[in-house]
Amino acid sequence: MTGTDIRGQELAAFLRSRRERVTPEQVGLPRGTRRRTPGLRREEVAQLSSVGVTWYTWLEQARPIKVSAQVLDAIARALLMDRSERAHLFALGGAADPRPEAECTALSAQVKRLMHRVAPYPATVQNGRYDVLAHNRSWTHVFGDFDAMEPRDRNCLWLLATDERWRETFLDRDEMLRDLTAKFRAAMAEHGAEPAWRELRDRLLGVSAEFRALWERHEVATMSPHVKRYQHPDVGLLRLEHRMLWMAPLAHAHRLIAYVPADDETEERLERLAELSAEQAEPSGEPVEPCGEQA
Repeated sequence: MTGTDIRGQELAAFLRSRRERVTPEQVGLPRGTRRRTPGLRREEVAQLSSVGVTWYTWLEQARPIKVSAQVLDAIARALLMDRSERAHLFALGGAADPRPEAECTALSAQVKRLMHRVAPYPATVQNGRYDVLAHNRSWTHVFGDFDAMEPRDRNCLWLLATDERWRETFLDRDEMLRDLTAKFRAAMAEHGAEPAWRELRDRLLGVSAEFRALWERHEVATMSPHVKRYQHPDVGLLRLEHRMLWMAPLAHAHRLIAYVPADDETEERLERLAELSAEQAEPSGEPVEPCGEQA
């Protein structure tokens, strides 16, 4: 069996299981007296989704048919799927969700505590687009005051491509921009229909000739640790290597990133930087727009 065949069978089984658990009363349909099917009938799902009965039946029979994102969206709403179920449906259907829920950037107290505890190492929480959702004081000391930035500018790819300070202080900035652009392109393959991803890409294409040239190369890359060289104006050269803690399954794309010293000299300079900045007020490091479910 091919991967497509396996996904088709998984999709069929998943749809049947979701259909059988939804009662007619939940979706405003009469139960009737002769119902033998647990949950909804296929024709009822088709009616609620505004798709043909035969076509929906083929889906549950794992027929080799192409299903659009719009149809998957309608079926997800008809079957009252939650966020995780909806994401699974679109993954099995091989389509990008055109209506992803507003991304929750709320962080648990445990995650924030861990982020602050790693000081004097810079640490941040980011999503799959490299938006900085939270950070500790050491991050501010090294990479700038993110609390003073516009919310949509708190993004590492955006700053690497457009910010003069990042251009001057990251000694391997050109290589980093190429690498991060390739990683962004690889990640965007699963998020091409999402407005926030398209907006970031289009903003970068509009203002950065470097990003445009790199984007047109269609290079892709995956996450991999490597040393970043950063010339800090107060303490000198910092050689930092990032380590990530992924938050899946609670937040699949969110990760806690700590920038650890690559040598003893950097360790000493980070400690010195913390001493120099001890009297400064600690930034909040809180997410910009907290929302319901915590990561």
